[in-house]
Amino acid sequence: MLKGRNYIDPTNFSMAELDEVMDLAKKIKENPVDYLDVCKGKLLATLFYEPSTRTRFSFEAAMLRLGGEVIGFSEPGSSSVAKGESLRDTIRTVGSYSDIITMRHPKEGAPNFAAEFTYVPLINAGDGGHQHPTQTLTDLFTIRESKGRLDDLTIGLCGDLKFGRTVHSLIKAMSIHKNIKFILISPEELQVPDYFKATVLDANNLEYEEHIKLEEVIDRLDVLYMTRVQKERFFNEADYVRLKDSYVLDLEKLKNAKADLAVLHPLPRVNEIAYEVDDDPRAWYFRQVKNGMFVRMALIMKLLGVEKNA
Repeated sequence: MLKGRNYIDPTNFSMAELDEVMDLAKKIKENPVDYLDVCKGKLLATLFYEPSTRTRFSFEAAMLRLGGEVIGFSEPGSSSVAKGESLRDTIRTVGSYSDIITMRHPKEGAPNFAAEFTYVPLINAGDGGHQHPTQTLTDLFTIRESKGRLDDLTIGLCGDLKFGRTVHSLIKAMSIHKNIKFILISPEELQVPDYFKATVLDANNLEYEEHIKLEEVIDRLDVLYMTRVQKERFFNEADYVRLKDSYVLDLEKLKNAKADLAVLHPLPRVNEIAYEVDDDPRAWYFRQVKNGMFVRMALIMKLLGVEKNA
């Protein structure tokens, strides 16, 4: 039973519980009319301490399509945070008004802290370069939809693997599945951090390789997860400028890829995937975006313990 639970980290849920959410998301996607008004009278609070388009809109669209309502802020300057209110007081206050909270915060670990003070289910919508568990649920759902399975896969992760919270979350979530191999493709400066390799990859005996060139490994991949180089995570703009164009996926590179490769991207895209790739059947990233809404609809329903219309 997921009712009343928090979702802060991909490993908060067991494999069976993740499947439960994804199975519901599939049903919602196939018959959305069956789920109109299941959250009527329920209120979602969105607390976004840093900018977001897809994640915030996706949560808002999810709750509205379920018949619920939304309150919140899209940047902290418009809230009492600007007056110096602490995170614990904000959570306690907002939890008094709402039935469920989703929060994005630039500080890693902030949702774990907030979860100690919430009266209602709390969903982590991203914390710094740490975790992005609802994006991970979306990624898992899209991989399962595109490949028909979540076991026996070679997954390439390309771009910013140091600061990319979506990458870290996906690796953690896939670590519970069988026969998964990761191929990590990035400049040396943006490799998966050593602490993450030690505590997640090595600790779970996961098979992985590190490479600098995408072209050398693309033919071996079942899934290619592209990421942007995130300007906001750099202290030195010169380093960002030097690394931002390290990897660009185009049709030329895809010539050597499998015919059933699934290309994913958490978006926003800058220029790491050429627009010419959008019409290739292997491009799944816009389907992935829409899937995010269905997954968040399912997650909200499960945490609130509501059922579909009779």
